[in-house]
Amino acid sequence: MSANSAARRPLSPLVKVALSLAFVALVFIAAGTVRWTAFWVLLGFYVVTTGGWMLWLKRRDPGLLKERMTGAARPDVKRWDRTIIRVYTVLLSVMLIVAAMDAVRFRWSHVPRVAQGLALLVLFAAWSLVIWAFRVNAFLAEVVRIQTDRGHAVCTTGPYRIVRHPMYAAVILTILGVPVLLGSLYALILAGMIVVLFILRTALEDRMLQAELPGYAEYARAVRWKLVPKVW
Repeated sequence: MSANSAARRPLSPLVKVALSLAFVALVFIAAGTVRWTAFWVLLGFYVVTTGGWMLWLKRRDPGLLKERMTGAARPDVKRWDRTIIRVYTVLLSVMLIVAAMDAVRFRWSHVPRVAQGLALLVLFAAWSLVIWAFRVNAFLAEVVRIQTDRGHAVCTTGPYRIVRHPMYAAVILTILGVPVLLGSLYALILAGMIVVLFILRTALEDRMLQAELPGYAEYARAVRWKLVPKVW
């Protein structure tokens, strides 16, 4: 077995959970306390929504769930997307640690409670968009690849009638909402970097789909906007 193939082997669910718990502990260490209500709210939101989504998807479309859990290990994932995912993981980790240091340990900035509450509503709105996209798109993979093994076809219903990449729009809303919910303006700097990264990913994926997925170029001519109607 080559080093590259070994590197693509997906992590087991147990290892993923262990790594997630270790990172949560690191964030609390950066905060200097576990008495951080906003972060507990974020964790609760993540556990409930992600857990519910996985149970729902397991019943509705187990093939898509398997694709999202194992797709990153496939050899046909675009190399540029692997790089983007690595950069995103680093930026997201740094963003949460900066938020902990800013909002709790050093209190460099201040976010009003009203703004934090509105940010939570933004997360719910973004998650609603995510679910809408999953209801209509059976090929909503976690990584960028043409899913020829699954009969990849263009999705033109639901939110895809409005923009071509509603999932990325939801991710961007979430990334901008999290620092505000946590009470950190400095973390918004990292969030901005992630937004730029996802705009780049959107552009690269859209270009790839127009070149490689049958019917997508025609769809792109019918639905002009990639992320935001009337903007881009």
